[in-house]
Amino acid sequence: MSAPINLNKHRKARAKAAKKTQADENAVRFGRTKAEKDAEKSQAAKDARHLDGHKRET
Repeated sequence: MSAPINLNKHRKARAKAAKKTQADENAVRFGRTKAEKDAEKSQAAKDARHLDGHKRET
């Protein structure tokens, strides 16, 4: 006979694997690299400086 298996551990392992695959799908769909985040942040700062440079004094 084979060794008995713990069904509770099997259920939890299956749920953990499902969450891992969902997390990987979300990372592909919504994730951005650090370089993309830094580029967006620097572009936003550049745009803010550009607008501040064109403000009129009242």
